[in-house]
Amino acid sequence: MTEKGARFAQVIAAIDAANARDPTRVDVDGVSAPAELVYGRRMSETLARMAPEASEHIRIAARGQHVERWMTPRKSFPEGRIGYLQWRNELKGFHARRVGEIMAAAGYADDDIARVGALVRKERLKTDAEAQMLEDVACIVFLQHYLGDFMRKTDEEKLAVILAKTWNKMSALGREHAGRLQLPAAVPALLERGLAQLRPSN
Repeated sequence: MTEKGARFAQVIAAIDAANARDPTRVDVDGVSAPAELVYGRRMSETLARMAPEASEHIRIAARGQHVERWMTPRKSFPEGRIGYLQWRNELKGFHARRVGEIMAAAGYADDDIARVGALVRKERLKTDAEAQMLEDVACIVFLQHYLGDFMRKTDEEKLAVILAKTWNKMSALGREHAGRLQLPAAVPALLERGLAQLRPSN
């Protein structure tokens, strides 16, 4: 393994070690595992499928975009949309800082750390192709692995809008990959209902 490859492997291992401490567990094929460890690996697997030639920067960002997420719980912020947005913004900064610390410990340069941090924070989403790819990957991971459980605990009206917003976040490539997923039968009609609600009225 080259020095560069060893450095990358060190960062991925450190992110996984941090996420392995997640107290929340999920069942994967009958085996209980830390939720964020599973999420990070799903992000990497999906990125590899969607963009086999992805840069080292986005590969690190994908694995670490939820690093130690449980340490900033939603309940520590006010209820409602304003509190939710505050929580999301705090998370982006926290994840970027933690990934940056891990990268620095592995010997990455400041410009590499800054680039990965910008990706984790989803900066310039409409003009940065890698930031958009990271958003696409996150949307596909949600649809493929978490939508079923989400549907069981969310009312239809709210779910329809969430599906539409997820669809609108994706690029053409993301939507193409979404179309290949085996999603619950109710999804197309719910998506169309949500898109209709989001369209501006004349």
